[in-house]
Amino acid sequence: MIPDFIARWFAPAPDSGVADDIRRGKSPWADSVHLLWSSWIFITPLFDHGLHGYTGTWLLFTLGSYPVFLLLFAKLRLAPRKTAPRYAWGMAVLCFSLLRWYPSGLSYFVYACVMLGHCEMHRFRNYVIQVVLLNAAYVALAWWIGYPQSMLVIMPVTVFAICTIIAVEQMSKQKDAALSLSHDEVRRLAATAERERIGRDLHDLLGHTLSLITLKLELSRKLFDRDTTAARREVEEAEKVARLALAEVRSAVSGIRATDLAAELASARLLLESSRVHLDYASPPVDLPDEIERGLSLVLREAATNIARHAHASRARIELLREHASLRMQIEDNGRGGVGEDGNGISGMRERVRAMGGTLAVESPRGQGTRLRVVVPVPVLRLVPSAQMPPTEMPSGQVMPGYPAA
Repeated sequence: MIPDFIARWFAPAPDSGVADDIRRGKSPWADSVHLLWSSWIFITPLFDHGLHGYTGTWLLFTLGSYPVFLLLFAKLRLAPRKTAPRYAWGMAVLCFSLLRWYPSGLSYFVYACVMLGHCEMHRFRNYVIQVVLLNAAYVALAWWIGYPQSMLVIMPVTVFAICTIIAVEQMSKQKDAALSLSHDEVRRLAATAERERIGRDLHDLLGHTLSLITLKLELSRKLFDRDTTAARREVEEAEKVARLALAEVRSAVSGIRATDLAAELASARLLLESSRVHLDYASPPVDLPDEIERGLSLVLREAATNIARHAHASRARIELLREHASLRMQIEDNGRGGVGEDGNGISGMRERVRAMGGTLAVESPRGQGTRLRVVVPVPVLRLVPSAQMPPTEMPSGQVMPGYPAA
């Protein structure tokens, strides 16, 4: 059983790298894969068959320093962000103290520079300064000891190349995290606004109606013994009000369930961009009937999900064109294509489009992406020429101007 003081010493701090991995759903051991690079400690003697090959001295220094390095690596991942850089500097000190007798320890120096990036990336300027100072110290010490001039160049160049790659990856990871937080915030605010709207609608819809039903039932109870006819009339009126309220609730629920096409386009963009697919689209028409907009929204949702999961695309495009008596929605991507038989997703889209009286066409040549074309009829108001219009009378009996008299 592990003693309590050891367990506390190895417990991850709330702002440590391990704690951050756990919050993001990663294994706390995931970053231990970087220890594979420490295999260079055991490979370096292969290139030095002279004084610094596989000797008893090399074995002694390895057995003494490698466990210390592993301990520093673990503490760097477990320590608070404020103190974690100390353990990276500890790796550098371990390397410098053994540099005269133990060239394999140069791996500790590389780890020191790289692991600083995991600690100081939120302060990029400090990170660069510390890496420059470490490399300056290495060059000065290696030159004083008498290392070959090639090593005075190769190690700093290698370290700066690795650190640049790590810095770019860390900054990209931070931007991805910020983007994910913004997406979550947008969804949360949208859900909050929708709940508030539903609450207001239900309050306005049911507040007065239920109060009226309550009053009529109370009145009928008081009239029950004195005037049965009046009591029955009040109960019947309460029943009519209840039925009317039920119809209004059903209508409101249908409106709540309806999906706004503009909101679905924004949701599709969030979904696809989180899957590294760039989406281009224009604003949808604003005068669509509710049932058409609801059906197209559900078709769009299914199509965007298919692109994100199966298309392996990098770009997608959605077009919504209002024609004379129809609406055409075209969704295309530059993915792998090759869609043959209709799966559950496309079959469901066909059924929805058929229910709206429209057609769905799928073009998916292998290797050339997929194109879905949806055409649905949209009713339009037709202006009838004045010669064919029936006369419309004013309240006074006069005929509206512009229309022939009967």
